[in-house]
Amino acid sequence: MPHPIPPPACNTCPDLTHGTTHPRANSDASTTRRTLLQRTLWSAAWVTAPAMVHPALAQARLQPTPRQTEGPYYPVALPADSDGDLLRNGTLQYAQGQPVWVEGRVTDTAGVPLAGGVVEIWQCDADGRYHHPGDGNKAAPSFQGFGRVTLGRDGRYRFRTIRPAPYTGRTPHIHFKVRLPQRELLTTQMYVAGDPGNARDFLWNNLSEAGRAALTVPFTQSSDGPRAEFALVVQA
Repeated sequence: MPHPIPPPACNTCPDLTHGTTHPRANSDASTTRRTLLQRTLWSAAWVTAPAMVHPALAQARLQPTPRQTEGPYYPVALPADSDGDLLRNGTLQYAQGQPVWVEGRVTDTAGVPLAGGVVEIWQCDADGRYHHPGDGNKAAPSFQGFGRVTLGRDGRYRFRTIRPAPYTGRTPHIHFKVRLPQRELLTTQMYVAGDPGNARDFLWNNLSEAGRAALTVPFTQSSDGPRAEFALVVQA
């Protein structure tokens, strides 16, 4: 009668037979359980991540540009020529004041460009006069005084105008308005960094330090003349 064939010996544990639970099997089972547990924990983390990340994202959002009064001299009727070049009014060319570029980018608080929005500006001429009956309509006929441009996909705007001039009671400034077709988003004013009149201006003085920093910009020399970069952030 043939002898029974003994079970193969365990290489790692010579005293154990093949029928006994192998230490490697225990190790594999533990590894599998750890892997499943890790995957479960990772899945739970991904589910809860938005709730944990949201406050951080909220802190990273841009601060809206401070609002300021429209003032009394927004045009009663928009001029026939109301493009982005305020130094030409129809066929007339304005030759007073310092020609400058005023430009920037308009975004929402998440940094998304306001494509299709409209930016309007209005200001006095070099002698401090507005095209408005409240100011006697004494602005120079050749100075357009008001302009509007539609924002492209990048949210940028650009105006050709004069460096803003002071008048009685006000430091140099330019009025801004941002619109969408359905609604108005922002009315504010831009000030010139370093102008001595700022410290005497009641509206500028009422701004917080952060507000002054947001609305006060320098004019710097560029290849096509002095320019000011004025970023605008709206709650769209």
